[in-house]
Amino acid sequence: MAMQNLHAVTGAFGYSGKYIAQRLLDESHQVITLTNSPHRRHHFRKDIEAVPFDFENPKKLTESLKGVEVLYNTYWVRFNHRTFAQADAVKNTITLFNSAKDAGVERIVHVSISNPSEDSDLEYFKYKAELEKALIETNVSYSILRPTVLFGKEDILINNIAWSLRHFPFIGVFGDGSYKLQPIYVDDLAALAVKQGKNRDNTVINAIGPETFAFKGLVQEIGNIIGKKRLIISVPPSLGYITGKIIGFFMNDIMITREEIKGLMRELLYVDEPPTGTTKLTEWTKKHADTLGRKYTSELMRRIDRKTEYESN
Repeated sequence: MAMQNLHAVTGAFGYSGKYIAQRLLDESHQVITLTNSPHRRHHFRKDIEAVPFDFENPKKLTESLKGVEVLYNTYWVRFNHRTFAQADAVKNTITLFNSAKDAGVERIVHVSISNPSEDSDLEYFKYKAELEKALIETNVSYSILRPTVLFGKEDILINNIAWSLRHFPFIGVFGDGSYKLQPIYVDDLAALAVKQGKNRDNTVINAIGPETFAFKGLVQEIGNIIGKKRLIISVPPSLGYITGKIIGFFMNDIMITREEIKGLMRELLYVDEPPTGTTKLTEWTKKHADTLGRKYTSELMRRIDRKTEYESN
């Protein structure tokens, strides 16, 4: 089968970008990846050319995007750290958008977050809204995807909930745990991204899964499926944060941030719309019950170690 047009994916050696890249390859597209980890081990062999991000040299970044038809952007940082910050990610992403425009990229498919708002007091949701606005102002054809929580083999949140259930006699939830969320399977998000790459209409889509959970109910469901039923207790958010910080210290990670707790409890990972994904978290968890949560997954170590392939849970 003849190779089709050139597509670029940010972070194809990471999490969601890997699934987008694989779907593009399955459709016989040529794929390059822009990445901060050009030497990270991966399974693509020589199918994908790795191009380092060069945010300090926009002309070079533009040159690397010449000939690209569609750019799929998953670039972001989950939390602030002494070596990286969300404010810098905003600046870098805007540089990427402008470079794509200058390179003649026809369409940008951008992964955002559910319920972004420029008025939010939470940096994550505020900055994501600012990036959506910046993308729209480029006048490049766009599709903005707003996922809630992703799950999949390289997942962090669902895996580490399962890890906690395996290692502790009880588990705490912030407040009463009644706030809702709608996890979407990472490959369902990838399928949606590739589908939107074929269109040219400007779209904003909430990318949500087919199951809605109260957070406490989600923890219970995972525990039941992996055979680790635990006592679930309500804890003040401040205590939950401190507990997460202690665990993170021993696991060399930032397990959860205050902003993530606030976003979760405000139901910012929930939207009242029909699902766009089809894969049920409960069914996926049953298939992976023997391996899910066997190892803790550290977001921070993934950022620090730029050579090790993302492990599958």
